Amino acid sequence: MLLCTLSFNAQAAGYTQTRYPIVLVHGLFGFDSIAGIPYFYDIPDGLASGGARVFLAQVSATNSNEVRGEQLLSQVRQVLAITGATRVNLIGHSQGGLTARYVAAVRPDLVASVTSVGTPHKGSRVADLVRNVLPPGSVSESVARDVIQGVADLIDEISGGNLPQNPLAALDALTTPGTRTFNTRYPAGLPTTACGSGAARVNNVAYYSWGGIANYTNFYDVSDAILGATGLVFGDEDNDGLVGRCSNHLGTIIYDDYFQNHLDEVDQVFGLVSPFTSNPVTLFRAQANRLRNAGY
Repeated sequence: MLLCTLSFNAQAAGYTQTRYPIVLVHGLFGFDSIAGIPYFYDIPDGLASGGARVFLAQVSATNSNEVRGEQLLSQVRQVLAITGATRVNLIGHSQGGLTARYVAAVRPDLVASVTSVGTPHKGSRVADLVRNVLPPGSVSESVARDVIQGVADLIDEISGGNLPQNPLAALDALTTPGTRTFNTRYPAGLPTTACGSGAARVNNVAYYSWGGIANYTNFYDVSDAILGATGLVFGDEDNDGLVGRCSNHLGTIIYDDYFQNHLDEVDQVFGLVSPFTSNPVTLFRAQANRLRNAGY
């Protein structure tokens, strides 16, 4: 399995030049790139332009945190072999943050930092609702599984992967009970209070997080309507359409209420985000600079 690495130009050299390579980890239904369009839209180039060595992980579009985590761990080893580095900086969006946490838990010696972006560390109410609608063993679950399996297989094929897909395992991993079990096994960086910060550093791994609390952010982005609908599930809880504000907390909280929805956080769709808030590419570059200044 190959990872994608990007070069950088001399302009703004050094601003994002971290000591250790950066590995970007996609979330549910994610991919490294499809038809040349990256999941992290414009973000890899934005990081590389300032000197960062950037790799795009390719893990299952749908599967458990542990299965995806083992896939990521294999690719981390590849990055270290390619670059000669001893550790990596993992930045994961959505389920990618849980995937990154798994790797940091089982091999902290290979990870300098974990940054999660819009990750449901305490589960997603949307996943809870879907699981309630699709109870285990039901006909509805079977039908939905087959449909989603087809979508996940198609994403995997188009993006050039050959990875196992398991939609139900992914769904269960993102529910409140599923993340509770995961957190019991891998608690590093988690807040000890309902909506607080977690430990900034555990087992020599630094933890950071940020997220958004908006649903509708750009009139021209058709995905906003979908996230506006899913956001209703949260009632009066601030959310990005899929993840509640407090659920995205991990380690040092950079900011938990950007005017961004779940797709805006990775500059999707095609960069159609709100012009009245921090640009997603800028946030990733700022985090790379933060890691650089901290010696990571």
